[in-house]
Amino acid sequence: MELMKELSLAPGVSGSEDEIAKIIERELKDVADKIERDSMGNIIATKKGEKKAPSVMLASHMDEIGLMVRYIDDNGFVKFSNIGGINDQMLMNQTVTIHSSIGEDIVGVIGSKPPHVTKAEERNKVVKADDMFIDIGAKDKEDAEKMIRIGDKMTFNSLFEFYPNNLIMGKALDNRVGCYVMMEVLKRVNTRATVYGVGTVQEEVGLKGAKTSAFKLNPDLAIALDVTLSGDHPGIKSEEAPVVIGKGPAIILADASGRGILTQQSIKDLLVKSGDENEIPYQLEVSDGGTTDGTAIHLTREGIPTGVLSVPTRYIHTPVSVCSMEDIESTIQLITAAINSL
Repeated sequence: MELMKELSLAPGVSGSEDEIAKIIERELKDVADKIERDSMGNIIATKKGEKKAPSVMLASHMDEIGLMVRYIDDNGFVKFSNIGGINDQMLMNQTVTIHSSIGEDIVGVIGSKPPHVTKAEERNKVVKADDMFIDIGAKDKEDAEKMIRIGDKMTFNSLFEFYPNNLIMGKALDNRVGCYVMMEVLKRVNTRATVYGVGTVQEEVGLKGAKTSAFKLNPDLAIALDVTLSGDHPGIKSEEAPVVIGKGPAIILADASGRGILTQQSIKDLLVKSGDENEIPYQLEVSDGGTTDGTAIHLTREGIPTGVLSVPTRYIHTPVSVCSMEDIESTIQLITAAINSL
């Protein structure tokens, strides 16, 4: 669980995933036969199998949502752009760390016009990100430019906590959970197949690393490891999000209403059979929402049979999420059993 904490707290906004790659490299150096990084920044750990056996790609994106410095005004306040899918309403008054390209990390707070001076019709509206700014304590623009530069990236500040009932709370569980699962599978798997454990980059901004790494490896089949929306809290109907924490990973049958992935029957059968035969809990999900690296992978070259296995997680794409270590363990067991059965 300490590894999960380290992964959560490490910074890794899209395009700056190096800290996560270093953790993966350290954890798998005595497990993989080969570890390399490609020109995009993906890290690929290869556990070699027998020559005529199939090859499997496990893809876990390393990046997290965050912000980027876009402009510094004359008074030293910072305007920013979102990196990845972020709702404006969750930004207000969050604290962030700006990972400075010219010095030490800088802490800031997201501010806006205070409610005391807003008009009545403004108070019930969500403040737009364009109307927010970041206060880094600078005296003016010149002072701010001694600390940060345009293009510097920011992560949200968050605690990592162990909750009751084997739950965890932390930043960037989307998708450090998948990275944890991928590493644990490579440590445990015992198969004739060649297994590629891939930490992909820039998933949150276009599934970019998955496209290039899948093209390079051209595996016989692939599984994207990610998180999915858990519908077990107030404000959401079970029919909108039937997957819940505590009942195992979700085997994704379709996402983005089929515009993302439509899982091939052979991959569904492999995962379902592995769960049933080994008495590992799982859930089935058909989603109208977002998509994963699996979408990019299954469209690579002439097509790669691909599935998606996701851990149910509350409050994804916010500064803090909640999921279950029991579901994470079930995910590890399920994909390990599936690969061992090949």
